[in-house]
Amino acid sequence: MSEPSGASGRTGLSRVSAAVERGALASVIERGALASVIKRFALAPASAAPLAALRIGLAAVLLTQAALVAPVLFELYGPAGILQEPLRDAFTPHDLPGIGWLTELLAPLGIGEAPILVGTGALYVLSLAALLCGLKTRVAALLAWSTHRMLMVTADPTVYGADVFANIFLFYLLWVPSGAALSLDQRARRSRRALAGATDEPTPGARLGLRIVQLHLCIVYLASGLEKACGHSWWNGEAIWRSVMLPEYRQLDFSWLASRPWVAQAAGWSVLAVELGYAFLIWPRLTRRAVVVATSLLHLGIAAFMGLGVFGAIMPVLTLAAFGVPAEPRAPSPRPELPRAGGG
Repeated sequence: MSEPSGASGRTGLSRVSAAVERGALASVIERGALASVIKRFALAPASAAPLAALRIGLAAVLLTQAALVAPVLFELYGPAGILQEPLRDAFTPHDLPGIGWLTELLAPLGIGEAPILVGTGALYVLSLAALLCGLKTRVAALLAWSTHRMLMVTADPTVYGADVFANIFLFYLLWVPSGAALSLDQRARRSRRALAGATDEPTPGARLGLRIVQLHLCIVYLASGLEKACGHSWWNGEAIWRSVMLPEYRQLDFSWLASRPWVAQAAGWSVLAVELGYAFLIWPRLTRRAVVVATSLLHLGIAAFMGLGVFGAIMPVLTLAAFGVPAEPRAPSPRPELPRAGGG
């Protein structure tokens, strides 16, 4: 006999309801699995060693830059320098504080431009030295970032990519736990923890800070590569030719490239390959080391052949710290078993 129409309808509805429930359950499971993956990616406890390497490397490069600039500071930005106050004010963004702004602020106290310039530079160097050693790391990062920003605003006509990247990553050091490893802060904290019977452990904050730095670098290189790829000059070698032949960048005689244009073309393709591939090939362990080496060689080449030494040093430091220093927590070493009393 055939099933009554009402029973058949109820059976069909129950099947549809069961299918909907299974679909909803599968959706919940998928969302839960995705949330778990995101949580592991962004918040799994990690060592602070990569962030400490970023802090140390960045501070070391900027201290070297400060040592190079210090002897000519007044010749460039002093009252009788090339960029004197009226000329600096013409180039300085008016919505950001610089040395001119600080001079006006302290003028009622009788403090002139020269001591303010020296004091700002000295505070910048001292904060970088504290950052290098990991002494009061967050305070040092705040002082280094703010004084670096003030000097950038003051020297706006001479600022280029290296200064922008330095200021961005100094800002990151305000928030990430870069003083949790390889620092005087860590040594003092470890002494207090030892007295309390605790130990240093990996933290989710270190993982999150590292991911922010890594993703920032991936976006930067991908955006730079896409911008280069949209034009013709990097495909036909013209950009390489101009980079090594312009008087302000020329370090060696590369006029021989005129008779061997394929060399400049191959160099341009290599730059595109490194920058476009960075965001995708830096993550797998199989290709990570090759990308780190290729990126470092690219920027060292920029330093050697274009004279942009600070830029050529900062960018490898960022990549090496973010992707070259292990962040995974070390497994605790097994404790040796003590011989039992009276045992053989």
